[in-house]
Amino acid sequence: MTLRDVQDRLTARLRERVRSGDVTERGLARITKISQPHIHNVLKGKRFLSTEMADQVMRHLRIDVRDLIEPGDLPDTGRRE
Repeated sequence: MTLRDVQDRLTARLRERVRSGDVTERGLARITKISQPHIHNVLKGKRFLSTEMADQVMRHLRIDVRDLIEPGDLPDTGRRE
């Protein structure tokens, strides 16, 4: 699991929320303070969110990184705490 994988899952989650009518591109842009054209291009796969922008989106939509990671995504390192 890489940071790019997490960002791809965040983008997929955003696409689904727009598709379902939960939020519009314009509404997403407004609440995250990211330009609507940039949001549009991210959702179309033409641009990526910077780490700071991804954090901003996640904070405003109350998405935790744990929401984007499935249990089997992380390797078992054998470490026990």
